[in-house]
Amino acid sequence: MTTKNFRFLTSGESHGKCLNAIIEGVPAGIRIKPDVINADLARRQTGFGRGGRMDIEKDTAEIKSGVRFGKTTGAPICLEIKNNDFQNWEDVMSIMDYEYPTENALKKIEEKSFTKVRPGHADYAGSIKYGHQDLRDVLERSSARKTAIEVAVGSIAKQILKEFGIMGFAHVIQIGNVKLDFYPKTYTLIKEKAEKSDVLCADDLTADRMRKAISEASENGDTLGGRFEIIYGNLPVGLGSYVHWDRMIDGRLAQAIMSIPAVKAVEIGAGVDAAGLKGSQMHDEIFVDKSKNIYRQSNNAGGIEGGMTNGETLVIKGTMKPIPTMRKSLATVDIKNMTPASAHFERSDVCAVPACAVVAEARTAIILVDEFLSKYGGDSLSEIRIHYGK
Repeated sequence: MTTKNFRFLTSGESHGKCLNAIIEGVPAGIRIKPDVINADLARRQTGFGRGGRMDIEKDTAEIKSGVRFGKTTGAPICLEIKNNDFQNWEDVMSIMDYEYPTENALKKIEEKSFTKVRPGHADYAGSIKYGHQDLRDVLERSSARKTAIEVAVGSIAKQILKEFGIMGFAHVIQIGNVKLDFYPKTYTLIKEKAEKSDVLCADDLTADRMRKAISEASENGDTLGGRFEIIYGNLPVGLGSYVHWDRMIDGRLAQAIMSIPAVKAVEIGAGVDAAGLKGSQMHDEIFVDKSKNIYRQSNNAGGIEGGMTNGETLVIKGTMKPIPTMRKSLATVDIKNMTPASAHFERSDVCAVPACAVVAEARTAIILVDEFLSKYGGDSLSEIRIHYGK
Protein backbone atom coordinates (compact mmCIF):
# COMPACT_ATOMS: atom_id res chain seq x y z
CA MET A 1 0.00 0.00 0.00
CA THR A 2 1.02 3.62 -0.50
CA THR A 3 3.15 5.10 2.25
CA LYS A 4 1.33 7.95 3.94
CA ASN A 5 3.51 11.01 4.48
CA PHE A 6 0.60 13.20 5.61
CA ARG A 7 -1.82 11.10 7.62
CA PHE A 8 -4.54 11.76 10.13
CA LEU A 9 -7.26 10.19 12.22
CA THR A 10 -10.48 11.81 13.35
CA SER A 11 -12.92 11.06 16.13
CA GLY A 12 -16.23 12.39 17.38
CA GLU A 13 -19.96 12.13 16.86
CA SER A 14 -22.57 14.44 15.41
CA HIS A 15 -23.99 15.40 18.82
CA GLY A 16 -21.01 14.39 20.93
CA LYS A 17 -18.78 16.73 22.91
CA CYS A 18 -16.38 17.52 20.08
CA LEU A 19 -14.67 16.48 16.86
CA ASN A 20 -10.94 15.78 16.94
CA ALA A 21 -8.10 15.14 14.53
CA ILE A 22 -4.48 14.18 15.01
CA ILE A 23 -2.30 14.93 11.99
CA GLU A 24 1.13 13.40 11.52
CA GLY A 25 3.75 14.19 8.92
CA VAL A 26 3.52 17.98 8.78
CA PRO A 27 7.06 19.35 8.29
CA ALA A 28 8.47 21.95 10.66
CA GLY A 29 8.40 25.62 9.75
CA ILE A 30 5.02 25.80 8.00
CA ARG A 31 3.10 28.93 8.99
CA ILE A 32 -0.38 27.92 10.12
CA LYS A 33 -3.08 30.56 10.49
CA PRO A 34 -6.06 29.56 12.67
CA ASP A 35 -8.13 32.31 11.00
CA VAL A 36 -7.69 30.57 7.65
CA ILE A 37 -8.87 27.25 9.12
CA ASN A 38 -11.91 28.93 10.66
CA ALA A 39 -12.70 30.73 7.41
CA ASP A 40 -12.79 27.35 5.65
CA LEU A 41 -15.02 25.97 8.39
CA ALA A 42 -17.37 28.92 7.89
CA ARG A 43 -17.47 28.22 4.15
CA ARG A 44 -18.61 24.67 4.89
CA GLN A 45 -21.45 25.96 7.05
CA THR A 46 -22.84 28.55 4.66
CA GLY A 47 -25.08 28.01 1.68
CA PHE A 48 -28.69 28.50 0.68
CA GLY A 49 -30.77 25.54 1.82
CA ARG A 50 -28.85 24.63 4.97
CA GLY A 51 -30.72 23.41 8.04
CA GLY A 52 -31.14 24.59 11.64
CA ARG A 53 -27.92 22.98 12.87
CA MET A 54 -25.97 25.76 11.17
CA ASP A 55 -27.70 28.28 13.44
CA ILE A 56 -26.39 26.42 16.49
CA GLU A 57 -22.84 25.57 15.46
CA LYS A 58 -20.33 28.30 14.68
CA ASP A 59 -17.40 26.03 14.03
CA THR A 60 -13.95 27.09 15.14
CA ALA A 61 -10.92 24.83 15.41
CA GLU A 62 -8.58 24.95 18.36
CA ILE A 63 -4.98 23.91 17.67
CA LYS A 64 -3.97 21.99 20.77
CA SER A 65 -0.46 20.87 19.81
CA GLY A 66 2.17 20.81 17.10
CA VAL A 67 2.27 24.57 16.44
CA ARG A 68 4.39 27.12 18.33
CA PHE A 69 4.53 30.83 17.66
CA GLY A 70 2.48 30.34 14.49
CA LYS A 71 4.65 27.67 12.89
CA THR A 72 4.60 23.89 12.89
CA THR A 73 7.26 22.13 14.96
CA GLY A 74 7.26 18.78 13.15
CA ALA A 75 5.32 17.17 15.99
CA PRO A 76 1.78 15.78 15.52
CA ILE A 77 -0.90 18.45 15.31
CA CYS A 78 -4.06 18.04 17.34
CA LEU A 79 -7.22 19.89 16.31
CA GLU A 80 -10.52 20.14 18.16
CA ILE A 81 -13.92 21.52 17.17
CA LYS A 82 -16.45 21.74 19.99
CA ASN A 83 -20.09 20.86 19.29
CA ASN A 84 -22.20 23.63 20.80
CA ASP A 85 -25.29 21.45 20.55
CA PHE A 86 -23.76 18.94 22.99
CA GLN A 87 -25.25 20.88 25.89
CA ASN A 88 -28.66 19.69 24.70
CA TRP A 89 -27.48 16.10 24.24
CA GLU A 90 -25.27 15.54 27.27
CA ASP A 91 -27.51 12.86 28.81
CA VAL A 92 -28.21 11.19 25.47
CA MET A 93 -24.54 11.08 24.38
CA SER A 94 -22.99 10.40 27.79
CA ILE A 95 -19.97 8.09 27.87
CA MET A 96 -20.94 6.91 31.36
CA ASP A 97 -22.76 3.67 32.12
CA TYR A 98 -26.11 4.66 33.60
CA GLU A 99 -26.45 2.02 36.32
CA TYR A 100 -29.25 3.99 37.98
CA PRO A 101 -30.40 6.55 35.40
CA THR A 102 -32.77 9.27 36.48
CA GLU A 103 -36.27 9.36 35.03
CA ASN A 104 -35.41 12.58 33.21
CA ALA A 105 -32.28 11.03 31.64
CA LEU A 106 -34.22 7.93 30.57
CA LYS A 107 -36.87 10.11 28.95
CA LYS A 108 -34.26 12.08 26.97
CA ILE A 109 -32.49 8.90 25.80
CA GLU A 110 -35.77 7.31 24.72
CA GLU A 111 -36.80 10.46 22.82
CA LYS A 112 -33.58 10.46 20.80
CA SER A 113 -33.42 6.70 20.18
CA PHE A 114 -34.96 5.36 16.99
CA THR A 115 -35.42 2.04 15.19
CA LYS A 116 -37.07 3.17 11.95
CA VAL A 117 -34.43 2.77 9.26
CA ARG A 118 -33.89 5.80 7.00
CA PRO A 119 -33.52 4.83 3.30
CA GLY A 120 -30.32 6.21 1.80
CA HIS A 121 -28.48 6.35 5.14
CA ALA A 122 -26.06 3.98 6.85
CA ASP A 123 -28.76 2.92 9.35
CA TYR A 124 -29.68 -0.55 8.07
CA ALA A 125 -26.24 -1.81 7.03
CA GLY A 126 -24.64 -0.24 10.11
CA SER A 127 -27.11 -1.90 12.48
CA ILE A 128 -26.37 -5.31 10.93
CA LYS A 129 -22.59 -4.79 10.81
CA TYR A 130 -22.15 -3.52 14.38
CA GLY A 131 -25.15 -5.15 16.01
CA HIS A 132 -26.80 -1.91 17.11
CA GLN A 133 -30.42 -1.97 18.21
CA ASP A 134 -30.63 1.80 18.64
CA LEU A 135 -29.91 3.43 15.28
CA ARG A 136 -28.64 6.52 17.12
CA ASP A 137 -25.36 4.60 17.47
CA VAL A 138 -25.09 4.46 13.66
CA LEU A 139 -26.31 7.98 12.90
CA GLU A 140 -23.90 9.76 15.20
CA ARG A 141 -20.69 8.68 13.45
CA SER A 142 -22.03 8.20 9.93
CA SER A 143 -23.37 11.77 9.93
CA ALA A 144 -21.79 14.29 7.57
CA ARG A 145 -21.11 16.38 10.67
CA LYS A 146 -17.72 14.67 10.87
CA THR A 147 -16.67 16.40 7.66
CA ALA A 148 -16.19 19.59 9.68
CA ILE A 149 -12.95 18.29 11.20
CA GLU A 150 -11.87 17.00 7.78
CA VAL A 151 -12.22 20.53 6.39
CA ALA A 152 -9.96 21.75 9.21
CA VAL A 153 -7.36 19.11 8.29
CA GLY A 154 -7.72 20.05 4.63
CA SER A 155 -7.16 23.70 5.49
CA ILE A 156 -3.80 22.81 6.99
CA ALA A 157 -3.01 20.80 3.85
CA LYS A 158 -3.90 23.83 1.72
CA GLN A 159 -1.65 26.07 3.79
CA ILE A 160 1.25 23.68 3.16
CA LEU A 161 0.56 23.59 -0.58
CA LYS A 162 0.31 27.38 -0.72
CA GLU A 163 3.95 27.61 0.42
CA PHE A 164 4.78 26.16 -3.01
CA GLY A 165 2.29 28.18 -5.03
CA ILE A 166 -0.27 25.37 -5.33
CA MET A 167 -3.82 26.62 -4.76
CA GLY A 168 -7.33 25.50 -5.57
CA PHE A 169 -11.01 26.18 -5.12
CA ALA A 170 -14.46 24.63 -5.50
CA HIS A 171 -17.61 25.83 -7.22
CA VAL A 172 -21.08 24.43 -7.88
CA ILE A 173 -22.10 23.63 -11.46
CA GLN A 174 -25.53 22.07 -10.90
CA ILE A 175 -28.30 21.90 -8.30
CA GLY A 176 -31.28 19.73 -9.16
CA ASN A 177 -32.04 20.30 -12.83
CA VAL A 178 -30.43 23.75 -12.89
CA LYS A 179 -27.03 23.64 -14.62
CA LEU A 180 -24.28 26.23 -15.00
CA ASP A 181 -23.97 26.76 -18.76
CA PHE A 182 -22.08 30.07 -18.67
CA TYR A 183 -18.54 30.02 -17.28
CA PRO A 184 -16.47 33.15 -16.63
CA LYS A 185 -13.42 33.28 -18.88
CA THR A 186 -10.75 32.49 -16.30
CA TYR A 187 -10.41 30.31 -13.20
CA THR A 188 -9.69 33.47 -11.21
CA LEU A 189 -13.04 34.96 -12.20
CA ILE A 190 -14.87 31.69 -11.50
CA LYS A 191 -13.35 31.61 -8.00
CA GLU A 192 -14.12 35.26 -7.26
CA LYS A 193 -17.75 35.07 -8.39
CA ALA A 194 -18.43 31.67 -6.79
CA GLU A 195 -17.11 32.75 -3.40
CA LYS A 196 -19.56 35.67 -3.36
CA SER A 197 -22.51 33.35 -4.01
CA ASP A 198 -24.52 31.57 -1.30
CA VAL A 199 -24.82 28.58 -3.64
CA LEU A 200 -21.14 28.80 -4.68
CA CYS A 201 -22.15 29.40 -8.29
CA ALA A 202 -20.13 31.66 -10.60
CA ASP A 203 -23.11 33.00 -12.58
CA ASP A 204 -25.70 35.24 -10.93
CA LEU A 205 -28.67 34.21 -13.11
CA THR A 206 -27.95 30.51 -12.65
CA ALA A 207 -27.54 31.07 -8.91
CA ASP A 208 -31.00 32.69 -8.79
CA ARG A 209 -32.51 29.66 -10.52
CA MET A 210 -30.70 27.34 -8.12
CA ARG A 211 -32.10 29.18 -5.09
CA LYS A 212 -35.60 29.00 -6.57
CA ALA A 213 -35.26 25.23 -7.08
CA ILE A 214 -34.10 24.78 -3.49
CA SER A 215 -36.99 26.86 -2.16
CA GLU A 216 -39.50 24.80 -4.15
CA ALA A 217 -38.01 21.55 -2.85
CA SER A 218 -38.20 22.89 0.71
CA GLU A 219 -41.86 23.82 0.30
CA ASN A 220 -42.56 20.25 -0.83
CA GLY A 221 -40.63 18.68 2.05
CA ASP A 222 -38.05 17.38 -0.40
CA THR A 223 -34.29 17.71 -0.97
CA LEU A 224 -31.93 18.37 -3.90
CA GLY A 225 -28.50 17.15 -4.95
CA GLY A 226 -26.17 18.46 -7.62
CA ARG A 227 -22.65 18.62 -9.01
CA PHE A 228 -19.54 20.56 -8.12
CA GLU A 229 -16.10 21.11 -9.61
CA ILE A 230 -12.71 21.16 -7.87
CA ILE A 231 -9.81 22.98 -9.55
CA TYR A 232 -6.17 23.07 -8.42
CA GLY A 233 -3.42 24.83 -10.37
CA ASN A 234 0.38 25.07 -10.49
CA LEU A 235 0.89 21.38 -9.70
CA PRO A 236 4.25 19.83 -10.58
CA VAL A 237 4.50 17.00 -13.06
CA GLY A 238 4.71 13.53 -11.52
CA LEU A 239 2.58 13.46 -8.38
CA GLY A 240 1.28 9.90 -8.13
CA SER A 241 2.66 6.91 -10.05
CA TYR A 242 1.82 4.34 -12.68
CA VAL A 243 3.76 1.46 -11.08
CA HIS A 244 0.97 0.18 -8.78
CA TRP A 245 -2.80 0.68 -8.90
CA ASP A 246 -3.01 2.12 -5.39
CA ARG A 247 -0.42 4.79 -6.15
CA MET A 248 -2.28 6.28 -9.13
CA ILE A 249 -3.32 9.75 -8.05
CA ASP A 250 -6.64 9.78 -9.92
CA GLY A 251 -7.66 6.65 -8.01
CA ARG A 252 -6.67 8.20 -4.69
CA LEU A 253 -8.51 11.43 -5.46
CA ALA A 254 -11.62 9.54 -6.60
CA GLN A 255 -11.68 7.52 -3.38
CA ALA A 256 -11.23 10.62 -1.24
CA ILE A 257 -14.17 12.40 -2.86
CA MET A 258 -16.37 9.36 -3.41
CA SER A 259 -16.29 8.60 0.32
CA ILE A 260 -17.83 11.96 1.25
CA PRO A 261 -21.35 11.22 2.51
CA ALA A 262 -23.92 11.45 -0.34
CA VAL A 263 -21.37 11.59 -3.20
CA LYS A 264 -22.31 9.06 -5.90
CA ALA A 265 -19.93 9.84 -8.78
CA VAL A 266 -16.50 11.36 -9.41
CA GLU A 267 -15.10 12.48 -12.77
CA ILE A 268 -11.64 13.60 -13.84
CA GLY A 269 -11.38 16.10 -16.70
CA ALA A 270 -13.87 15.31 -19.46
CA GLY A 271 -15.26 12.56 -17.24
CA VAL A 272 -18.39 10.85 -18.55
CA ASP A 273 -18.36 13.08 -21.65
CA ALA A 274 -15.26 11.18 -22.79
CA ALA A 275 -17.55 8.32 -23.80
CA GLY A 276 -18.93 10.41 -26.67
CA LEU A 277 -15.60 11.69 -27.98
CA LYS A 278 -13.31 10.17 -30.59
CA GLY A 279 -9.69 9.62 -29.61
CA SER A 280 -8.62 12.50 -31.84
CA GLN A 281 -11.01 14.77 -29.93
CA MET A 282 -10.30 13.51 -26.43
CA HIS A 283 -6.55 13.48 -26.06
CA ASP A 284 -4.73 16.73 -25.36
CA GLU A 285 -2.11 17.38 -28.03
CA ILE A 286 1.34 18.44 -26.83
CA PHE A 287 3.30 21.41 -28.18
CA VAL A 288 6.57 23.14 -27.36
CA ASP A 289 7.22 26.88 -27.45
CA LYS A 290 10.39 28.76 -28.44
CA SER A 291 11.68 28.46 -24.87
CA LYS A 292 11.33 24.68 -25.02
CA ASN A 293 8.38 24.70 -22.62
CA ILE A 294 5.68 22.07 -23.03
CA TYR A 295 2.11 23.34 -23.37
CA ARG A 296 -1.33 22.12 -24.44
CA GLN A 297 -4.38 23.79 -25.92
CA SER A 298 -6.93 21.58 -24.19
CA ASN A 299 -7.24 19.73 -20.88
CA ASN A 300 -9.65 16.85 -21.35
CA ALA A 301 -7.38 14.71 -19.16
CA GLY A 302 -8.08 17.04 -16.25
CA GLY A 303 -4.39 17.33 -15.40
CA ILE A 304 -3.80 13.58 -14.94
CA GLU A 305 -2.33 11.02 -17.34
CA GLY A 306 -1.25 7.49 -16.42
CA GLY A 307 -2.06 8.02 -12.75
CA MET A 308 0.21 11.10 -12.48
CA THR A 309 -0.19 14.85 -12.65
CA ASN A 310 0.97 16.14 -16.03
CA GLY A 311 1.46 19.81 -15.16
CA GLU A 312 -1.93 20.96 -16.40
CA THR A 313 -4.71 22.22 -14.12
CA LEU A 314 -6.33 19.49 -12.03
CA VAL A 315 -10.08 19.37 -12.74
CA ILE A 316 -12.41 17.05 -10.80
CA LYS A 317 -16.20 16.87 -10.79
CA GLY A 318 -18.31 15.28 -8.08
CA THR A 319 -22.00 14.39 -8.00
CA MET A 320 -23.96 14.57 -4.75
CA LYS A 321 -27.28 12.78 -4.37
CA PRO A 322 -30.26 14.51 -2.70
CA ILE A 323 -29.97 14.32 1.09
CA PRO A 324 -31.95 11.25 2.23
CA THR A 325 -33.30 12.91 5.40
CA MET A 326 -36.46 14.78 4.41
CA ARG A 327 -39.83 15.83 5.75
CA LYS A 328 -41.56 13.92 2.96
CA SER A 329 -41.59 10.49 4.60
CA LEU A 330 -40.31 7.42 2.77
CA ALA A 331 -41.53 3.90 3.37
CA THR A 332 -39.29 1.77 5.56
CA VAL A 333 -39.23 -0.87 8.30
CA ASP A 334 -39.06 -0.57 12.08
CA ILE A 335 -36.31 -3.05 12.99
CA LYS A 336 -37.59 -3.33 16.56
CA ASN A 337 -40.57 -5.40 15.46
CA MET A 338 -39.95 -5.70 11.68
CA THR A 339 -43.15 -3.88 10.75
CA PRO A 340 -43.76 -1.31 7.98
CA ALA A 341 -43.17 2.29 9.04
CA SER A 342 -42.40 5.81 7.86
CA ALA A 343 -38.73 6.82 7.99
CA HIS A 344 -37.37 8.65 11.02
CA PHE A 345 -36.88 12.38 10.38
CA GLU A 346 -34.22 14.47 12.09
CA ARG A 347 -33.30 18.11 11.47
CA SER A 348 -31.67 18.28 8.05
CA ASP A 349 -30.59 20.44 5.13
CA VAL A 350 -32.65 20.84 1.97
CA CYS A 351 -29.50 21.19 -0.14
CA ALA A 352 -25.85 20.92 0.91
CA VAL A 353 -24.08 20.81 -2.46
CA PRO A 354 -22.00 23.97 -1.75
CA ALA A 355 -20.89 22.50 1.59
CA CYS A 356 -20.04 19.19 -0.09
CA ALA A 357 -17.90 21.08 -2.61
CA VAL A 358 -15.93 22.69 0.23
CA VAL A 359 -15.37 19.27 1.80
CA ALA A 360 -14.20 17.88 -1.56
CA GLU A 361 -11.82 20.81 -1.96
CA ALA A 362 -10.33 19.96 1.44
CA ARG A 363 -10.04 16.24 0.76
CA THR A 364 -8.37 16.95 -2.59
CA ALA A 365 -5.78 19.09 -0.80
CA ILE A 366 -5.11 16.24 1.65
CA ILE A 367 -4.29 13.81 -1.19
CA LEU A 368 -2.23 16.40 -3.06
CA VAL A 369 -0.14 17.33 -0.02
CA ASP A 370 0.48 13.66 0.76
CA GLU A 371 1.71 13.04 -2.79
CA PHE A 372 3.72 16.27 -2.78
CA LEU A 373 5.50 15.32 0.46
CA SER A 374 6.11 11.83 -0.92
CA LYS A 375 7.95 13.30 -3.90
CA TYR A 376 9.65 16.33 -2.38
CA GLY A 377 9.48 15.58 1.32
CA GLY A 378 11.74 16.59 4.17
CA ASP A 379 11.50 17.31 7.86
CA SER A 380 11.30 21.08 7.45
CA LEU A 381 10.01 23.68 5.01
CA SER A 382 13.55 24.78 4.12
CA GLU A 383 14.58 21.20 3.31
CA ILE A 384 11.54 20.69 1.07
CA ARG A 385 12.26 23.94 -0.75
CA ILE A 386 15.71 22.57 -1.63
CA HIS A 387 14.20 19.32 -2.90
CA TYR A 388 11.53 21.16 -4.87
CA GLY A 389 14.02 23.55 -6.39
CA LYS A 390 11.67 26.53 -6.36
